[in-house]
Amino acid sequence: MLDDKSFMKFAEEIRKYLNFDMSGYKIERMKRRVDLLMKRYGFDDYDSYIKVLKENPSKEREFFDRITINVSEFFRNPDRWEKFKSFLSSEIKRSSTAKIWSAGCATGEEPYTVGIILEELNAPSGFSVLATDIDNDALEIARDGIYESKSLVNVDKPLLAKYFTQIDSSHWKISERVKRRINFKRHNMLSDPFEKEFYAIICRNVVIYFEADIKDKLYANFSKSLKSGGILFIGGTERIFNAFQIGLQPIEPFFYRKV
Repeated sequence: MLDDKSFMKFAEEIRKYLNFDMSGYKIERMKRRVDLLMKRYGFDDYDSYIKVLKENPSKEREFFDRITINVSEFFRNPDRWEKFKSFLSSEIKRSSTAKIWSAGCATGEEPYTVGIILEELNAPSGFSVLATDIDNDALEIARDGIYESKSLVNVDKPLLAKYFTQIDSSHWKISERVKRRINFKRHNMLSDPFEKEFYAIICRNVVIYFEADIKDKLYANFSKSLKSGGILFIGGTERIFNAFQIGLQPIEPFFYRKV
């Protein structure tokens, strides 16, 4: 029986077994995704599904991938990345070091986009990127740095030639000099501490999956993690309604500055 009570019991089993707490997410959204996966394989109850997840590593990886929404591409919404590039250009003129955080980086397209921009701007080596996600499998893909052509649709041909090596007809590998800019690390935004003194934090299309009180907590934590004058870059469907109360000032659509 796929009722809410049974799902909450399933969610508690997932928390114990996978150390993944779904309680901060929008439960109806999580339940819908789980139910679709179960329907695909013909499971009628959560107990049968959790048993398979414990016994079959490939099913566990698929579950985690679907639940944590590992969907990304290079230079997603190119005009916004041009704006972000202008912020970085100004910071490079003022400083020789800057910490940038790609939070919820999925399979790495976003932090590598930042790395490419830093290379294009000839940023000092002190400009580095921390890229974090809760999904270890996604992070392994990111560390490998190999991507299908569909992830590269927004990469201009000169940048493609400069920063990627073609492996076969549909796969490309990111260059080592971009890789050196990025430090990939597992991080749970709901429970792990946040580092401080970031010049920029990028968290796009991640916070929308959380309940309202968790959203507020995350945005407040991001604000605390930014240094004065730092930039928060969020997704196209996201808004921070209490920005001023948590020390953030809207400066452009999708961009906030730490006051």
